[in-house]
Amino acid sequence: MTHFAGAFPSTRMRRNRRDAWNRALVAENALTPSDLIWPIFLTEGTGQKDEVHSMPGVFRVSPDMAAEHVAEAVSLGITAVALFPYTPMEHRDEDGTGALEADNITCRAARLLKAAHPGLGLIGDVALDTYTTHGHDGVLRDGQVHNEETVERLIIQAVNMARAGVDVVAPSDMMDGRIGTIRAALDAEGLIHTRIMSYAAKYASGFYAPFRDAVGSPTNANRPVLSDKKTYQMDPANTDEALREVALDLAEGADMVMVKPGLPYLDVLHRVRREFGAPTFVYQVSGEYSMLMAAVERGWLDHDRAMMESLMCFKRAGANGILTYFAVKAARLLKAG
Repeated sequence: MTHFAGAFPSTRMRRNRRDAWNRALVAENALTPSDLIWPIFLTEGTGQKDEVHSMPGVFRVSPDMAAEHVAEAVSLGITAVALFPYTPMEHRDEDGTGALEADNITCRAARLLKAAHPGLGLIGDVALDTYTTHGHDGVLRDGQVHNEETVERLIIQAVNMARAGVDVVAPSDMMDGRIGTIRAALDAEGLIHTRIMSYAAKYASGFYAPFRDAVGSPTNANRPVLSDKKTYQMDPANTDEALREVALDLAEGADMVMVKPGLPYLDVLHRVRREFGAPTFVYQVSGEYSMLMAAVERGWLDHDRAMMESLMCFKRAGANGILTYFAVKAARLLKAG
């Protein structure tokens, strides 16, 4: 029998892991429903609730159904939802003009949600990709995404959302200079309380495909010259560049910043939070969700355990909040204790 006493102090790391109450006392991070932001998809029509084929358990809902759709989330303590519109191809055009309409689907849903749930935070996606026929986040000119012309349109989109009741506009387009110009436009319109959550470190990732299915965008942009988004979204090889992007957006007036995707970029999330200490969010994107759900459906992973572990990873890396399609399922577990 081996005896440790005498050679060194009897420190046993396992003692604090012995009981559930003790593990809870010494836990370094905690996850609560208020850490979770639920992305929801909107579709035209009335009385519509359709499951997204590539995202089991995720639905598109029409604006009239939105308040009912989020009611459980509100009751569980989820304090914010993020709105994304599904736009059929026949309702799109080359320049994404639907994004500029003051009564588009996002604005209509925002008004209804605010009327039904005035304390619920609304986050609106600012980008053109869900309204363009080519699926890019901006205006195409000569085969390239035109930065300045895109930003001019994003300003109109953001102001309209804020007027409709969106609390946080979230530019996800990755155009240069858009944060400062949107902030100036909001302030000029007296919308000084509207916050900006910048998709500051958004990578050109392969994990977005189910999202593009959910919003009706083409899997690949219909342009031979620009078949992906690598000219404006970040290179997955880079992390120092992410710090530069975040620094610029904070200097331009961003109130919060985001890293996207999530699990493949925990190192970036950690660096951003440590470097700036600003409110930092992370998006557990559609591909992450669908991969986990596919493994769960095949019996390869335990749903609840894998879900909660993945969410805790984001908290451990430094996230203030997490955009996740698991939000309601996770909040149920957290409420149940």
